[in-house]
Amino acid sequence: MLKSMTGFGRAEQTVNDKTFLVEIKSLNGKQFELQLKLPPLLKPYEFDIRNILQEQLVRGSVDCMITIKQNGTSKPVTINTDLIKAYYQQIEQLAGELKIDTNSVLSALLRLPEIVTPTNDMLNENDFNEFKKVLNNALTELNNHRIEEGASLEKDLIKRITNINAQEESIIKLEPNRLKKIRENIEQLLQEHVGKENYDNNRLEQELIYYIEKIDIHEEQVRLKQHCEYFNTLLADKDESKGKKLSFIIQEMGREINTTGSKAYDADIQKCVVIMKDELEKAKEQVLNVL
Repeated sequence: MLKSMTGFGRAEQTVNDKTFLVEIKSLNGKQFELQLKLPPLLKPYEFDIRNILQEQLVRGSVDCMITIKQNGTSKPVTINTDLIKAYYQQIEQLAGELKIDTNSVLSALLRLPEIVTPTNDMLNENDFNEFKKVLNNALTELNNHRIEEGASLEKDLIKRITNINAQEESIIKLEPNRLKKIRENIEQLLQEHVGKENYDNNRLEQELIYYIEKIDIHEEQVRLKQHCEYFNTLLADKDESKGKKLSFIIQEMGREINTTGSKAYDADIQKCVVIMKDELEKAKEQVLNVL
């Protein structure tokens, strides 16, 4: 089972006089990267919230926005009486000098900066426990989206690996004819430029064996087949987080395919290699989204 890193979750619930709204968006990323927007009431619990998000999402670029609406009650505020007195004393002194009435100055004072400020309250433990349920509901929805997206990724990746295996089988069938053609071409070149009577057949046979061993692609084909089998085995594994492992296997597959292409010296096999590279690139792009 595969799980994507892409998903969205939203949950909203009213608890007592507060309505909690949680929205979480997740995209692919190499590590766990979190952008968290919290209201002041939840600031004391920021560390706990981050731990919950990281534990359940594991990896990806995550954007989480949490808002709290207070219902039916006014928000608690604090009036800075010392500051308002200091303002009033200076205004009163200035008004005396300018002979201005100060009877209606209070409303203007209340609008000055830092006179009226919200009270920095925090959620009690019971309310925070209720909030965690809302957070977990949003995470559940996001993870469900990840599972759905992961099923599509798995289907596509199986298709890509199947196509690579098909080209690998074609190369196995082409291999005997490739060696035959290489041998014939070398013998023809020698006959044209040296003459058949001017070279030692036994020495030629030794050199051909050495050369053919250097361009032999049997080991690359065996390793590529093993990598494909391991890739499919890992796809079926129950472990949720395996994107990095799949990425490493694809790198190894790419090495074997590239080496096969560099040793081939055969137009038909090169066509197979080009198709395999194309399928591998498509698989690589999909694996980037796997958790």
